[in-house]
Amino acid sequence: MMKSQDVVVLLKLVSLEDEEQNIGQQPARDRLVTGEDPYSVRGLEAALGISKTEVSASIKRSVASGIAIKDRKTGRPKPNRRQLREFIVHGLKFVFPAKPGVMQRGLPTAFAAPVLQGVLHSAGSLISVWPYARGQEMGQSVEPLFKSVPEAAEKDERLYAYLALIDAVRLGNQREANLAADLLAERLG
Repeated sequence: MMKSQDVVVLLKLVSLEDEEQNIGQQPARDRLVTGEDPYSVRGLEAALGISKTEVSASIKRSVASGIAIKDRKTGRPKPNRRQLREFIVHGLKFVFPAKPGVMQRGLPTAFAAPVLQGVLHSAGSLISVWPYARGQEMGQSVEPLFKSVPEAAEKDERLYAYLALIDAVRLGNQREANLAADLLAERLG
């Protein structure tokens, strides 16, 4: 049975792959921070704030469900982007629903996040935020998929964009969710 942090781990792996393809080498920033291979359990722990035990269990669940495979050459976990996209677009909001909460200071998510700013104008003036002590914006709180998401998003712009798009799918009405799903499909390839 999948847990919400499994989606966070998978999206971090997607972000690492994206960065590797754009630069043509391993992501240097993550390696400099931890001194580890960013794809290792230890590297993922440092980047995501999820314990090594949970990262390892998450990868095992993702491989068992078919949303990830172990690369034969490197042994690294590799997300199945098509399966992941299908799960996010069609199942995530039912398995891990999001509900706007109380007003709180935090990091903007969904349509208030940088990846979606200006893409769709909401009728309301309230923004959605992940509760976060270092956050600068005031908005309706949305429980992130995992408690360490705001810190992980601050460290990795690509991961932040993926997680914000997911929240737009989880929170949006049909039109908004479809727009976010289309942008997510574009990024996941």
